[in-house]
Amino acid sequence: MFRSVLPICVTVLLLFAGSGQRPLAGAEPFLAGAATADLTPEAGVSMDGMISKPGPVRGVHDPLTSRAIVLALGESKVAICVNDMCMIDREVYDAARQIVFERTGIPPGHQLMAATHSHATPRVVRVSTRPPDEAYRGFAAKRIAEAIVKAHGNLAPAQIAFGTFEKGELLACRRFLCEEGSVAPNPFGEEGERVKSVAGRSTNIIRPAGPIDPVFSVLSIQRVDGRPLAVLGNFSVHYCGGYAAGQVSADYFGVYARKLEEALGRTEEGPAFVGIMSNGTSGDTGSFQLSGGRKPPWERMEQAGTLLAEETLELLKSLEYSQPRTLTVATSELELDVRKPDAERLTWAKELLADPDAKGPHRWSRIYADQAVRLAEYPDRYPVFLQAIRIGDVGIAACPSEVFAETGLAIRAGSPLKKTFTMELANGYSGYLPTPQQHAWGGYETWPACSSHLEVQAEPRIRSELIRLLGEVAQP
Repeated sequence: MFRSVLPICVTVLLLFAGSGQRPLAGAEPFLAGAATADLTPEAGVSMDGMISKPGPVRGVHDPLTSRAIVLALGESKVAICVNDMCMIDREVYDAARQIVFERTGIPPGHQLMAATHSHATPRVVRVSTRPPDEAYRGFAAKRIAEAIVKAHGNLAPAQIAFGTFEKGELLACRRFLCEEGSVAPNPFGEEGERVKSVAGRSTNIIRPAGPIDPVFSVLSIQRVDGRPLAVLGNFSVHYCGGYAAGQVSADYFGVYARKLEEALGRTEEGPAFVGIMSNGTSGDTGSFQLSGGRKPPWERMEQAGTLLAEETLELLKSLEYSQPRTLTVATSELELDVRKPDAERLTWAKELLADPDAKGPHRWSRIYADQAVRLAEYPDRYPVFLQAIRIGDVGIAACPSEVFAETGLAIRAGSPLKKTFTMELANGYSGYLPTPQQHAWGGYETWPACSSHLEVQAEPRIRSELIRLLGEVAQP
């Protein structure tokens, strides 16, 4: 289950090569380049979505894209690549990193690769009841690398600006704290949970179980002559949805990028402008809160992506650009315990799966029985790669989990770089990241599975380490 594309020793050496690299003294120019590569699958490739909703690609509504930015200052280089995928595991990223390192010299630890979390994309992780398409995984690794290598080839003198706006009305926590005794049993037949979430039931809701992060962050990059080069947006919405079955789509992330490219693209010679939308800390948020009730397929994501692109374009008019004099990266790897099933849970799972006529206490009991068997095969400890990047006075924290909004808010509050945002589903996939309190309340995001397997104390450990890494890159 945990085969590595690279030998483990080589992967580790490459990953941390150049970590914390500083620019040379002097007045080296700040350089930036951007590029894209196509990730659209052929018919028949396994689609993703929740662990209970597999299926093959039957058509393409809109293409999937790998979108990359490469930054350089002196001897320091950084790549940021956002991909139209639900999740991507570390094996695929490691394969892409090796190609990029060999062709550009960018240290793997200086490469931030993330998935958007569209639920209408191929499966590039091993968390579902069906296996992923191995050929597509190899294809994705090559295309991710291609986008970064092309962006590296487009490096030119550049400048950046950063700004934010708030759209809290578009967000809502999808976990609800309920009255004691009102929540139905979970898939394992356990009672006493306090949270109603995905596939949970209760009619006695008290309030949302967590906050939202209303901030939309924008990192804008342009050439020194003022021509737009790239815009990286970041927002904490899980995804939009409103798909048609079997149809591939980049969701609102793709709409946002396309709208920016239509508005800011240029016909002059030179590389094209690249719009990018990344996912923030949306592990406990639902879809967009849009007016108008139920809509035909694709309308919701078009509405949401267009709205946010228009707000971004308005913000860009007021931003002031400058050439950053700092480009640094800090990385670390935490070894965390895995919440593996005990003997009793594993016996229950195997007995349920052995009897096709058996009924569980929840409509997803059979799914979680399968997940228990899979989780039993996991190692006892799980490595989580964390990363912080500083671009001038802007900080980016990168985490491979589906991070809750309260954690994202805490990271921003604790960062010494006040212009900070977090990119989740970055550099791998380590499942949901509930806080210890959220674990105690229960709910879908806490149910042990390949999509929620880290120890109960994982969130405070990861949060503290990301804040420490941001402090490291903030040092003069």
